[in-house]
Amino acid sequence: MDIKKLQFHYKHSGPIIRDLSTSITAGKVTSIIGPNGSGKSTLLSLLAKNMLPSAGQIVWNGRDLQQFTPKELARQLAVVHQQNEAPIDLTVEKLVEFGRLPYRHLFSSESKEDHEAIAWALDCTGLAPLRKNKLVELSGGQRQRAWIAMALAQKTNLIFLDEPTTYLDIYYQIELLELVRSLNEKLGLTIVMVLHDVNQAIRYSDEVKVMKQGQIMAEGDPKEVITSELMQHVYDVRAVIREDEEAGLYIVPLASL
Repeated sequence: MDIKKLQFHYKHSGPIIRDLSTSITAGKVTSIIGPNGSGKSTLLSLLAKNMLPSAGQIVWNGRDLQQFTPKELARQLAVVHQQNEAPIDLTVEKLVEFGRLPYRHLFSSESKEDHEAIAWALDCTGLAPLRKNKLVELSGGQRQRAWIAMALAQKTNLIFLDEPTTYLDIYYQIELLELVRSLNEKLGLTIVMVLHDVNQAIRYSDEVKVMKQGQIMAEGDPKEVITSELMQHVYDVRAVIREDEEAGLYIVPLASL
């Protein structure tokens, strides 16, 4: 996916995304990080065609994103939003079944391919034993995995995750990010996620894009991009960078500036 001179602003407001150009590398996990209000989720919404840019172009597989119909695009990429809503009495299996809608015709019944895709998505996320459970019966981490399973059932090569660890405690955050890493490594999926935790981005990403005020300030291998100078410039915090044999590279924030 290539992003060329992208701009976005709401009516009667200043620019949210400013002349942004970058690309998403196939087969990798890319995290978009930056302070609140930097445009991270807005950028993801533009890449998913949930919003239209004010200017610029997004090209996916050699084709302008605006040329895709909603059903065509749903066969190309899947999105798991920060906040997801569904009837509380819906079962896990029924939720995952919604991921097959891009392949269904009006009034058509489930096909063999639908059944296989649903079973596969449940297996990949470890939810097969909970397929008949209602969403209200699940923990926060299990519910988030159910939404990821629905995205997997779409059978796309690209998945967007908007702040997938929000509202989860540390155990479920790690569990979810380990799942994301596993899906990338085992299935070759391209995954783009918005994260707040810089250390999690370092640990679980192949690439990071660091945003501030609607622009990308730095991008690339997190071990090369994340520096004390960048933390000061982008986040207005003084931090030290450490490296441990087991934990790898990590940051320790010391004070705000």
